[in-house]
Amino acid sequence: MSSSEFLQYVPIFSELPPDTLEKIAQVGSRQKYVKDNIILMEEEAGSALFVIISGKVKIARSSDDGREVILSILNESDFFGEMAILDGQTRSASVISLEDSELFIIQRNQFLELLRSHPEISIALLNELSSRLRAADLKIKSLTLKDAEGKVAIAILQLADEQGKIKQGIVEIEKLPLQQDLANMAGTSRETISRTLHSFVKKGLLELEGNKLRILNYEKFKESYV
Repeated sequence: MSSSEFLQYVPIFSELPPDTLEKIAQVGSRQKYVKDNIILMEEEAGSALFVIISGKVKIARSSDDGREVILSILNESDFFGEMAILDGQTRSASVISLEDSELFIIQRNQFLELLRSHPEISIALLNELSSRLRAADLKIKSLTLKDAEGKVAIAILQLADEQGKIKQGIVEIEKLPLQQDLANMAGTSRETISRTLHSFVKKGLLELEGNKLRILNYEKFKESYV
């Protein structure tokens, strides 16, 4: 797929005409990363916006005691790096590839020029940032107020929002992260993840099939734990 073709599926660029997408494709570059590559390091200077063409990455920070805390898992057509571009500060988190990935990279000065010439990108970017802020608020609530079961539920709901597909009230997550990554998202242990997932299955809230997970009644599950 050409750069201009995949850009039309990126939320902040989806309203742009084909000729503008072609111009964006020409100013950006493509870079491949193998699984477990560090793409960005927390606290380094930020000078580019990254869009995922293919693959999957995790956004993570290190806690004071050295533990990894996964803030988000991003997939195809998602983007990252916008905060450092907008405020000129250092990166707020590290980004690591969870599988072989290809990224489209736009340098800061070129992206800022796009914002000036195409206000619709700014509006779409604000919508995305608002959505991420709500997700961050939910994670803070989970880490500070919830018991272990609630923390795991919030992590599952976050994955559902980021990569789930809904049909008739059932949300399916096709590729559930490794249990250790889920634990790092929920702020708990791998053993707690395993135990809680099986508890949810016994209660009829979830179905597990390999690394595929289904939330059988998404709205009920959300109401129970948010």
